Amino acid sequence: MSGPSFDHLVALSSNVGLFEHAEFVAPRREHGYCTDDVARLLVVVAREPTPTRAVRDLGRMALAFLADAQGVDGKIRNRRTADGRWHGPRTVEDCWGRSIWAFGTAASHAPEAWMRQSAAAHFDHGAQQRSPWPRSMAFAALGAAEMLAADPSHHRARLMLLDAAATIGSPSQEPDWLWPEPRLTYANAALADALIVAGNVLGRSDTVGDGLAMLRWLLRRETIDAHYSPTPVGGSDRGDSAPAFDQQPIEAAAMADACHHAYAVTGDGEWMNGLDVAIRWFAGDNDAGAQMWDPATGGGYDGLHASGPNLNQGAESTLALVSTLQHAHKLTMAGL
Repeated sequence: MSGPSFDHLVALSSNVGLFEHAEFVAPRREHGYCTDDVARLLVVVAREPTPTRAVRDLGRMALAFLADAQGVDGKIRNRRTADGRWHGPRTVEDCWGRSIWAFGTAASHAPEAWMRQSAAAHFDHGAQQRSPWPRSMAFAALGAAEMLAADPSHHRARLMLLDAAATIGSPSQEPDWLWPEPRLTYANAALADALIVAGNVLGRSDTVGDGLAMLRWLLRRETIDAHYSPTPVGGSDRGDSAPAFDQQPIEAAAMADACHHAYAVTGDGEWMNGLDVAIRWFAGDNDAGAQMWDPATGGGYDGLHASGPNLNQGAESTLALVSTLQHAHKLTMAGL
């Protein structure tokens, strides 16, 4: 697989935001924009080691969008129409957590100094809040870890990591169900990922160990005959059989991120193998034997059915692809 292309993300974008949905390759403007996706966009732009002018422009647009989504209390709105009108309340749901992730990542890695400074200010503003939802806190923790990489003395980011670890909790004591929740839902690996990065930054080996144990259990559950078979969009209980559908690219991207961090913390080759199976899911090593992206456009397909991919190329799936291909490109550059 080649490195990531941002061409389809450019095609899905306007000067306001990133359109959430597509009909095949064409943006569905009537559905407008989603802050969750724009936050994901800022994360992948900030991660890009040598961004082109077009990628930098995407980053500027994304930062402006997220700044406008944020209220005086630090909460975030998630929905915006094609003509730029916001609707719905500001919350501390996933859009808040992902925005904190994006602000922290941009504060540490954005290509321009003014972007890093602005993102840090918006991180501080949003980090006043807390969410009762584990995934929202997990996403925020990933941003807090990035913020601490830029500023190791950042007190508010450190408190965010402590609170996120407490909200996510510890592995279950049941040997056949190690997960801290009674059911797997979405972006599952992000919970383990947050514990790994939080424990590493905070110097808490027990928290790192909890995250690694959860990630190992999840990866084994979601691997069939050496290929990745993620939890389907409807979730999974302990007695459910696999494979199950529809499968979402966000699961592979979350697994790739978590295994990348687990390898960085431990140097253990099992996590390199986990990263590899997540990458290969997009290349067609999956339950349907179907490639999950379009090399002609750089877009990711919206989901995997038993019969093959949903050929729509929306924002979330394309961002999941780009994020995962960034890891694959790093491995290639490192000779791995």
